[in-house]
Amino acid sequence: MTTGQTPQISDDDVVIVTSTRVMCEGSGGALGHPRTYLDMGDATSVTCKYCDRVFKLDPNAAPGGHH
Repeated sequence: MTTGQTPQISDDDVVIVTSTRVMCEGSGGALGHPRTYLDMGDATSVTCKYCDRVFKLDPNAAPGGHH
């Protein structure tokens, strides 16, 4: 996630993002997981392998979705 972006988290633990490259730090402070960078590639979503949080590309995001 780029600085200045504020992700929107829904009730289903899906984070709506505007970039195809995202960062996940887990949750729970010391009980979280290591910072992980995820790339969607040509897909419109990606799931963190540690916490199963789903990052979904906002359909209104700029083409390319990279910042």
